[in-house]
Amino acid sequence: MKALITGASSGIGRDMARELAKRGCDLILVARRTDRLEEIKNEITGVSVEIIKCDVSTEENCAELYNSVKDKGVDMLVNNAGFGLAGEFLSTDLNRELNMIKTNVVAVHMLTKLFLKDFAEKDRGIILNVASSAAYMAGPYLSTYYATKNYVRRLTEAVYQELKEKNSNVSVSVLCPGPVNTEFNDVADVKFALKGLSSEYVARYAIEKALKGKLYIIPGLQMKLGVFLLRFTPNKLMLKISAHIQKKKQ
Repeated sequence: MKALITGASSGIGRDMARELAKRGCDLILVARRTDRLEEIKNEITGVSVEIIKCDVSTEENCAELYNSVKDKGVDMLVNNAGFGLAGEFLSTDLNRELNMIKTNVVAVHMLTKLFLKDFAEKDRGIILNVASSAAYMAGPYLSTYYATKNYVRRLTEAVYQELKEKNSNVSVSVLCPGPVNTEFNDVADVKFALKGLSSEYVARYAIEKALKGKLYIIPGLQMKLGVFLLRFTPNKLMLKISAHIQKKKQ
């Protein structure tokens, strides 16, 4: 098996690469930081590792990435690249928000569609889209990030159902973790109110469930319970709670 992972230079993406390598999976690792990718490549043994420097925040780069690997036998796509930006919507930088939308939404949409067509044609393949527990609610003071992750979750759900109705052997999954100890915190400029799970645990859990074809992947009992309770919480009350949580992070 061969997997392509975006955002593979650190955090969950890096640890997913390690986990898949342990399972004998060849890798194509994609990120903006070549030096980090080289470190991971040198660390991993026993499987083939190709690294590609690519910023997936532009449509042209996504298309170029796909065209460069479409004939290399990719069996699994992990859409992991993404980032957040904290602050009041009135004051957050528009250009950074647009860049976030391109990275968190447009890139996921494009790569999912392009690889899905190939996977559907051969009737096998796995797509794992990395969202967040943020995908289940709105997020005052982290509004654009939450909105992007809602998109990722809903897109994945819809594609899952379409494939199911075709009796397709292609699987799609969405990873929705709560707080994870990664560089995300520094980039988004937040401090989590809850204790974060380790990136290694989340990556291992996500790969295990994705290989089994699970649609929803929610690591940690606390977050599973939280997502369950959201079903019974009125939206306006949830907005107040979410706003309070985000203010504590900053």
